[in-house]
Amino acid sequence: MTDTLSITPELVAEHGLTNEEYELILSVMGREPTITELGIFSVMWSEHCSYKSSKVWLKRLPTKAPWVIQGPGENAGVIDIGDGDAVIFKMESHNHPSYIEPYQGAATGVGGILRDVFTMGGRPIANLNALRFGSPDHPKTRHLVSGVVAGIGGYGNCVGVPTVAGECTFHPAYNGNILVNAMTVGLARKDRIFYSAAAGVGNPVVYVGSKTGRDGIHGATMASAEFTEDSEEKRPTVQVGDPFTEKLLIEACLELMAEDAIVAIQDMGAAGLTSSSVEMASKGGVGFELDLDRVPQREENMTPYEMMLSESQERMLMVLKPGSEAQAEAIFRKWDLDFAVIGRITDTGRLTLKHEGEIVGDIPVAPLVDKAPEYDRPWEPTPPAPALHPGDVPAPRSLGDALRTLMGCPDLASKRWIWEQYDHMVMADTVQRPGGDAAVVRVHGTTKGLALTTDCTPRYCKADPVEGGKQAVAEAWRNITATGAKPLAITDCMNFGNPERPIIMGQFAGAIQGMAEACTALEFPVISGNVSLYNETNGEAILPTPAIGGVGLLKDIDCMVTIALKTAGDWLYMVGESAGHLGQSLYLREVCGREDGPPPPVDLAIERRNGDFVRSAIENRQVVACHDLSDGGLLVAAAEMALAGDLGFDLDADWGSLPDHAALFGEDQGRYLVEVSEGEAFEAAARAAGVPVKRIGFVGGDTLNRGGERLISLAELREIHESWLPNYMENA
Repeated sequence: MTDTLSITPELVAEHGLTNEEYELILSVMGREPTITELGIFSVMWSEHCSYKSSKVWLKRLPTKAPWVIQGPGENAGVIDIGDGDAVIFKMESHNHPSYIEPYQGAATGVGGILRDVFTMGGRPIANLNALRFGSPDHPKTRHLVSGVVAGIGGYGNCVGVPTVAGECTFHPAYNGNILVNAMTVGLARKDRIFYSAAAGVGNPVVYVGSKTGRDGIHGATMASAEFTEDSEEKRPTVQVGDPFTEKLLIEACLELMAEDAIVAIQDMGAAGLTSSSVEMASKGGVGFELDLDRVPQREENMTPYEMMLSESQERMLMVLKPGSEAQAEAIFRKWDLDFAVIGRITDTGRLTLKHEGEIVGDIPVAPLVDKAPEYDRPWEPTPPAPALHPGDVPAPRSLGDALRTLMGCPDLASKRWIWEQYDHMVMADTVQRPGGDAAVVRVHGTTKGLALTTDCTPRYCKADPVEGGKQAVAEAWRNITATGAKPLAITDCMNFGNPERPIIMGQFAGAIQGMAEACTALEFPVISGNVSLYNETNGEAILPTPAIGGVGLLKDIDCMVTIALKTAGDWLYMVGESAGHLGQSLYLREVCGREDGPPPPVDLAIERRNGDFVRSAIENRQVVACHDLSDGGLLVAAAEMALAGDLGFDLDADWGSLPDHAALFGEDQGRYLVEVSEGEAFEAAARAAGVPVKRIGFVGGDTLNRGGERLISLAELREIHESWLPNYMENA
C-alpha cells in the first residue's frame, strides 16, 4: 500500500477498526492519518496487541509473590529459584496461522515464544505445547495434526531446544479453529535480566537478525478476527520461519548480553517493527526516530507500510549504549546476521518515520498504548448445568470394556506418535520425559530440577467457566506436585470465541474468576500470558480454553518420582476422597455418548492440603510413584501407571454404596494415586496431616484386576493405548 491512498470507511473497516475507533484516531492525530499511520494504529489497537476486551478482567489475576521478579507486562515473566538463578517463561497462541498453514503457523509460534524468552536474557532450555484439534472424523483434522506436529518438531529440533511436555485433545468444537499454544522456559542469572524500556536520548536504535520481507503483514489483525469461508485466502498473512537463523540469533544475543552494551531489547513479534518500537518507546517515555531506508530488506520496493507491519521472523530491536555499535556489529556479523543502526531515541515522545528523505509517519507514542480502546463488554454468566448423580449414569457392560474404550479414545490414547517427533533429550538435561504428569528438566550443572506442565479441561470450562478456570490451575498445580516439585508460578493462554457475544465474554469472565481464586489459594501467581479471542468460524465458537502452563522447583532431583509403578507387593493408596462425580467426565462422553452435567467442583482448601501432604511424603521418600487423578478417574490413572512401569495391579477396595463405575471413573478433584512400600508409616503421616487416604490395592502381575477378577492384560491394554494415533495418522 502506498501513502497516497485516501482513507475511506471501507479501508478503515479492512484494518479491523470501528468507526468510533477511527474517530479516536482523528482526535489523537488532529488530522487524517496516512495509510502507514492507519496501519500502525490498526495493529497496536488490535485485540491481539492491545487486549482491549480482556484488560479489565486480566487485572483481577494475582501476579505477585516473594519469588516473582517480573510479572505480566514484559516479553515474559521471571521467577527466582535461588542460588542466583532465575527462570523466564511464557506461553502464547498461534491459532489462526496454524489453521491456515499448519506447518509454518506452528513453527513460527515456537520461534516467537523462544524469542520472548531469550530477549530477556534467558537461554531457552525447554519447549512445551498445548494442542486442540477438531473431530478425528473431520476431513481436515489429519492434515492439521500432521502439519502442526511437524512444524513444532521441525523448528524446535533445529534450534536445539528440547520439547519436553504438552497435551493434545480432540473435539468437534475445534473443527474450524484449532488451537496451537506454545510455551518456552529459559534459564538466566538473576542479576542479568534484560528489559524493553528504552532510555537515553540520542542512543542508537539497532535492528538485528533476518531481513524484512512481506510475509506476515496483518498477522496481528488476522489473529483479532473470526474466520469465515474465505479463511484460506489469508495464507499470505502467515509468517515463514527459519530455525537455523533463530539459533544464530539466540547465540548472538546471549553473547552481546554478556557485555555491557544493551540498554533495552525487544523481540519483533506480532506487528513487527511497529509493536517493538512503540512498546520500547512507551515503556521508556521517549520517542523514536527511524530511517526506514536503513531497514535490511529482502524484497524490492518495500513501502513504509509494509516495513512497519511485516511480521518476518527472527528479528530483534535493541537500544545500545553509545559507542558500543562496532562491538555489537562485530558479534552479529560473526554469526552471519544483519545488523543496522536504523534510528535514535528522541525526547519528542513521538514515533517519527522517514523514508526516501520524507517524513511518512509522525505519531505520538503514548496514545498508541494509553488511548487504545478498553472495553468492558456486556457479559452473561453460563447457566448452571442440572445436577448429575452417580446413580443417573448407567454402568458399563463390564469395567474391562469401559477401560478399553477410554484408554483407546482420542483424548487418552498415547501421544507417543507426537512426542517421538520432538527431540526431547537435546541439551541432555531432560530428567523426566513426556508421558508423565509433568516433565522435569535439570537446572544445568546443579541438583535442582524444574517441573513443567500444560493443562486445561475445556469441557469443564464450557459447562461452568468458574469451576473450569479453577480446575485448570489446580490440575497444573497437582501435576507439578505429583513429581515432588513445589509449584511456583503459571503462564496462561486464554483461548475464547468472539468477545462481542455476551455468553462468550461471560465464559472469559468466569474463567478469570476461577483462575484468580485458585492462584490465590495455591500461591501460584500468573507472571505472563496471552489472550486469543475470536476463535470461531461462522459464529461457531471453540470450547472456552484457558490453557495453563505451570513451573515448579525440585530442590533435589534425586527426590523426584514418576508415574511408573515400581515394585510388586507395594501398596496403592488414594489420597483424597471420592464422590463418584461423573458430570462432564470422559466416561460419560466416551462410554455413554453424553456431554452433560456440571464439572467436578474444586475445593481449593482440600487441593492445598492434599497436595502439600503428597509433596512432603515424596520428599520423605514414603512415596515411590505418584499420579494425579484427572481425566478418566482412578482406573485410568492406575492403568497409566501400570503401562509406565510394566507392572499390573489388583484394586480390591470396597466403595460402600458408591457404584463401582462411579468410584473408578469419576473425576473428583484434589486426588492422587500413590505407590507406597511402607503402608503403616504412610497412613500415620496422613493422619497427622489430617489428610484422608484409602488403601485401594496392590502392585503385581501382568494383568489389571478388580477384586481378584481380571479386567485386561497389560499386553492388550498397551496395544489399545498405543495404536490409535499411529493408525489414525497412517492416511495423513
